[in-house]
Amino acid sequence: MHHVDSSDDPEIIVEDRRWRGVVPAVERLVRRACAASLRGRTPGGAPLAPPESIVLSSDRVVKRLNDRHRGRNKPTNVLTFEPPAPGLPGGEIILAFETVCREAQAARKPVAEHLAHLIAHGILHLGGHDHHQAGEARRMEMEETRVLATLGVPNPWKPRI
Repeated sequence: MHHVDSSDDPEIIVEDRRWRGVVPAVERLVRRACAASLRGRTPGGAPLAPPESIVLSSDRVVKRLNDRHRGRNKPTNVLTFEPPAPGLPGGEIILAFETVCREAQAARKPVAEHLAHLIAHGILHLGGHDHHQAGEARRMEMEETRVLATLGVPNPWKPRI
């Protein structure tokens, strides 16, 4: 078994314990999704850096952060924060329990699969990937699909019937 240097592992904080009731072994899933995502590259070709922390939180907390930092007074599925000093690796990923569960249910997919997708999405964002323009969005979606395939998660961009 290949052992990854634990200093590269993000701190996983389960702030809302409901995550544990919905996603079995949630910390293990988060670590696997993070490791799979970090095999990718930034748009410029550099290795992706691990986030400093991944926080499994709630809509209430994410709504407050989204309002304070983005001027949007509503919850969202995942927020990413760059580190304060430029050039330092890391950053932070925060996920909202209720929104992630609601989206997974609407898409008829397990919460664990949606969570893995959002972790990949967050890590790619921290690495400089974006989805504001069609070409960028397509590249980011392809990278997310590649990451999830290594975890045995189906393409998140194909609707489930």
